[in-house]
Amino acid sequence: MREVAVIGCGMTKFGELWTLSLRDIFVEAALKAVEDAGVDHIDSMYVGSMTPGLFVGQEHIGALMADYLGAAPVPAVRVESACCSGGMAFRQGFFEVASGHSDIVMVGGVEKMTDGADVTYALATAADQEYEVYHGITFPGLYAMIARAHMHQYGTTRKQLAMVSVKNHRNGSLNLNAQFRGEITVDQVVNATMVADPLTVLDSSPVSDGAACVIIASVDMAKKLNKPLVRVLGTGAATDALALHAREDITTLKAVKISAQAAYDMAKVTPRDISFAEVHDCFSIAEICIIEELGFVEKGKGGSFTEQGRTALEGPVPVNPSGGLKSKGHPVGATGVAQVVEVVEQ
Repeated sequence: MREVAVIGCGMTKFGELWTLSLRDIFVEAALKAVEDAGVDHIDSMYVGSMTPGLFVGQEHIGALMADYLGAAPVPAVRVESACCSGGMAFRQGFFEVASGHSDIVMVGGVEKMTDGADVTYALATAADQEYEVYHGITFPGLYAMIARAHMHQYGTTRKQLAMVSVKNHRNGSLNLNAQFRGEITVDQVVNATMVADPLTVLDSSPVSDGAACVIIASVDMAKKLNKPLVRVLGTGAATDALALHAREDITTLKAVKISAQAAYDMAKVTPRDISFAEVHDCFSIAEICIIEELGFVEKGKGGSFTEQGRTALEGPVPVNPSGGLKSKGHPVGATGVAQVVEVVEQ
């Protein structure tokens, strides 16, 4: 496989973007990425988006975005993988360049959530409809069960959960594109409106609009363009049982562990080599579980690791310097690509 690099990136501000449409948001991020990369053409496009059909009544957005951007007739594909839609779009673009099929590929992610009439229902379509959603489960409920299990099995405390949000809001206060730029306290998190015990609204990522985009190219092409580049060393992907009740241990995110190990192996690195990480803190407990599966800390110690400041900006393994989903925002399809943008800019 050829070496692959990111040569340009762009994103919108995340938040409630009432005056902009889905296509407006995407094109803003895409044009910023094109300008940053200094390219005048792309060979293909991948667009991550979870459920624009439910949020804004628009499907077929690969073709729509290519047309509105002025990139047609290049091939354009929408990628859906729930909250991983943007990340999987990036992975597809990576392999297209690595395989030699294309030299320059645009990868974007976009979601316009605030226009949706029932965001909770739309998000729940990513859970197991027949076995869980039909019986009333929601994603806050699922993660609340994970949180309670983690607290019971490992002694994780309510304060430790809250400190994830506190840390990410502190980081987000430094991010001009973040949806929420104000700092919060542990007491505010704990005493906020309850969503699903023990998780409050301040343990939960918000409903957001936004888009992010990167231009990836072969390293040889990047050198010809004389562009600064950030190499992509490794990638991994895996799946787990969709229904929470079908998992052996609901505090173990098996897909994260397997995909992380695949990426480490491909890149020829270990967790100790990682300088910082952007992870999926859709709820505070998610970040705690993920840093355990990534190998930053042993299983069950993610809460204390966070409480000790080990994941803070000044700590040995800063996690979510962007502010994470909690502070930066979580326009679902854009999130994975926005994480790549943050990594490149760092």
